[in-house]
Amino acid sequence: MSQKAFHGAEAKTGDAAVIIAAGGSGSRMGGDRAKQYLQLGDAPLLVHALRRFEDCPRVGKIVLVVPEKDIPSVTEEIVKKFRLGKVSSVVPGGAQRQDSVRNGLSVTEGSDEIVLVHDGARPFVPLSLIEAVIEAARETGAACPGIPLRDTVKAVDGQGRVRETLDRSRIWAVQTPQGFRREVLLNAFRKAEGDGFHGTDESSLVERTGHPVRIVPGAWENMKITTREDLLLGEYILKRWGEIW
Repeated sequence: MSQKAFHGAEAKTGDAAVIIAAGGSGSRMGGDRAKQYLQLGDAPLLVHALRRFEDCPRVGKIVLVVPEKDIPSVTEEIVKKFRLGKVSSVVPGGAQRQDSVRNGLSVTEGSDEIVLVHDGARPFVPLSLIEAVIEAARETGAACPGIPLRDTVKAVDGQGRVRETLDRSRIWAVQTPQGFRREVLLNAFRKAEGDGFHGTDESSLVERTGHPVRIVPGAWENMKITTREDLLLGEYILKRWGEIW
């Protein structure tokens, strides 16, 4: 991959669509508001995630997936209020993440050659990482960012006893956005639905079809906001670095 192609200099503008998965309740955060709507700096957490793709010239379309009851308020208070012009659809989420992403995928089109899937609770993804995933997906059909683990990792049984120490050099913590050629992802969803399989991310569905998934080096700041402590760290990132990209 040339440095020029990596930065998208020769690619057409808007050659990828992204599905932002924000259909969950965020129960681990506590409180009566889903985590994607909690305030982070000048805007709700979800807005920061959307802005990353709004600002990326390689992304031409954003499909936002939220709880069905939230569609009217999200349309008015997030999409219109913050002038997120690339959001083409706001669609209802499903019972599980996989169902939500499938709903988002259903409103993409054949012209959307590359489809990204991103967690709405990851507000700090660098534009360079988005572009790297798009390029890798275009080359190989499937790609996801990840970070190699630094800690020792152990497999534990149901009684809390260590069974083995795993080779951490082969274990990566996976992030989003994950990127795919649209037909590769559609095929993976068809197979998963036919088999009654539910995975924790889209790459796991693609892996089951036998299609290889390329790992793209991720970014430490591309964290997922899951707990109150994560939200505090997010506030620190905004205060300390501002626009760090």
